[in-house]
Amino acid sequence: MAGFWGKRKREEQDAADADLAKRAELALVAADERIRLTTDELDFAVAELGEGPTADLRAALTAVRTHMGEAFHLHQLNHDHIPDTPEELRTRNARIIQLCQWAEDLLEERTTALQPSIEAVRRAPETLQRVRADRDRLQARLPHAREVLERLSRRYSPSALQQVSGNPDEAGQLLDFALHTADVSTRRREAGQREQASVALEAATEAVRRAESLLDAVDGYEIEALRAESTLAAVIDDSRGDLVAARSGPRTPAVSAAMTELETALAALPAPGEKNDPFAVLSRLRIANAALDEARERASRPIPSESHVRHAVDDADRQISVARSVIAGHRGWIGADARTRLAEAERLRAEIPFGPIAEDDREAAQVTARRAGALASEALQLAQRDIDASRPDDWENSGWGGRGGRGGMGGMGGGGMGGGILGGLVIGSLLGDIFDG
Repeated sequence: MAGFWGKRKREEQDAADADLAKRAELALVAADERIRLTTDELDFAVAELGEGPTADLRAALTAVRTHMGEAFHLHQLNHDHIPDTPEELRTRNARIIQLCQWAEDLLEERTTALQPSIEAVRRAPETLQRVRADRDRLQARLPHAREVLERLSRRYSPSALQQVSGNPDEAGQLLDFALHTADVSTRRREAGQREQASVALEAATEAVRRAESLLDAVDGYEIEALRAESTLAAVIDDSRGDLVAARSGPRTPAVSAAMTELETALAALPAPGEKNDPFAVLSRLRIANAALDEARERASRPIPSESHVRHAVDDADRQISVARSVIAGHRGWIGADARTRLAEAERLRAEIPFGPIAEDDREAAQVTARRAGALASEALQLAQRDIDASRPDDWENSGWGGRGGRGGMGGMGGGGMGGGILGGLVIGSLLGDIFDG
């Protein structure tokens, strides 16, 4: 039986080696054909694009030919007159397949990268025609853009129009540049200077695009300015209503200061017919309006006093201290849950400043302190659970009492010696509160 299975294994290995050798031969043929095809593609690409854009593909071909020389040499060794071991043949064929796959992948990557450039060159005559047509269309828009700016200048201040006032002149210069570079592209292409022709065509296309963007900005500015004026009217009404409501509500110093700022912004509004910058006016009024809204919201929520916040912080400190002491005293018994709660409580406590706390920060500090205290309390409860669960079983019938306070010292803390220790620490914390009060 052992001989049968040995023979079966050798037959399977021989079949696998034969398949590997066949794949190596096919890979050599495919890679060699890909090199020949890519060489033809390179010649075409050079004719279309020039030497510069095709340098990477040429370098790839050079590298591939070098490494494929190694692959062909290995294949030759497989068929020379010197006998080879199966391991040698197997190693060579695997290397041949690796080299051929690398060669095909590299050539595929480089030829794919060139395709967009080749397509652009093929479409160059069509692109040039479109550039010239777009240039003429945009040239016809220049007078309209200047008319729009003239109309806007009668309504808005020079500072308001600063961002678009030079757009028609700049667009005109770009359109002249586009026409010039389009002519350059045509001449370079006719002279066979394909690379320079492509560069000039890209410059002409970009110039037309930028010019159109500048002219669109002029038309869009008029619409946006009218929209800002409409929004400004709504914000003015809202601001006046907020001032009326603020006068009858809580008047903290912050509310009074915000009311003064908003009243100043309203008083500074331009008179009807006066040239202005609607965007700047709207921005200032919005900021003042939002400040009043925020101040009123704060005034509607009582700010905790410094003493109340400190009381919450002190309480958290005591609870953290108790939990820390219990966990430190029973390290081998305390699990991950209690330790995690304590670590989070300590992290939150570290976020609270030790010095005076500003009014704007008191509410958050109080919430954080209470959360830290609650987590420390949870840590304490979880620690007690772990202590109870870790006690030897014979404690339940000893003189210490049992779980649940069935007698002796266990009744003090909810169970056994651990409860007694925990109860003493809690009592100490409570006494501290009494004497501090």
